[in-house]
Amino acid sequence: MSTTAPVLRLDGLGWSVRGVPIVQDVTLDVAEGEFVAFIGPNGAGKTSLFNLISGIYPASHGTLYLDGADITALPVPARARRGLGRTFQTSSLWPGLSVADHVRLAAQAAAGPGASYRIWRRADRYRQQVEETLERTGLADRAEDLAGSLSHGGKRKLELAVLLVGNPRLILLDEPMAGVSAEEVPALVELIRSVHQEQGRTVLMVEHHMDVLLGLADRLAVMHHGTLLALDTPEAVMADETVQGAYLGEAL
Repeated sequence: MSTTAPVLRLDGLGWSVRGVPIVQDVTLDVAEGEFVAFIGPNGAGKTSLFNLISGIYPASHGTLYLDGADITALPVPARARRGLGRTFQTSSLWPGLSVADHVRLAAQAAAGPGASYRIWRRADRYRQQVEETLERTGLADRAEDLAGSLSHGGKRKLELAVLLVGNPRLILLDEPMAGVSAEEVPALVELIRSVHQEQGRTVLMVEHHMDVLLGLADRLAVMHHGTLLALDTPEAVMADETVQGAYLGEAL
């Protein structure tokens, strides 16, 4: 974990709906290259916090900084251009589009507006970039297969490939193990570990599989009723009696 200035800073960040607080005054620094995992009961505000960070929800109060710059008011595309990437609980892949074409389109989007897709694809400017991303995510042998033919684990890998081809520095993974079979979990865990350790990306992840998180996270952030209840090493959080009562003692 780096000791440099935080790549991400949340300063009293919050979001309310019709006066009802959903996320309340979350303050958090994330260092460059750190892996922070968010846990908490269903409805604790984990995904809502991710939506605030990625720009899907507008903050009701507080400030969000990326590399020291205030991005609180920036829309989703502007945050993406600054290196923030995101996956979601529910897949948004096109079942009838090939694996490789998903990554090609993502590469084009990351490159910004310019030539039409037809001209861009004929020129094939990003062939190496796409091939390397598919190889890195274990999908090289499925490049021409339709996304709809992939298993849940394969779809999660493709979602990561779509994200990674844009070369984000900070990535938010929202329950990447959701729907993935027990047999496919280890390979997906190793891919996420590679994204973090070998590729050096900063990772925030929401996940309910504690056994997965304990092997990946530098710190655990515990959300409860929209607040940040605890933030510490996995060992310290697991031993915290307040956390045990609020979350770990409940059904996991």
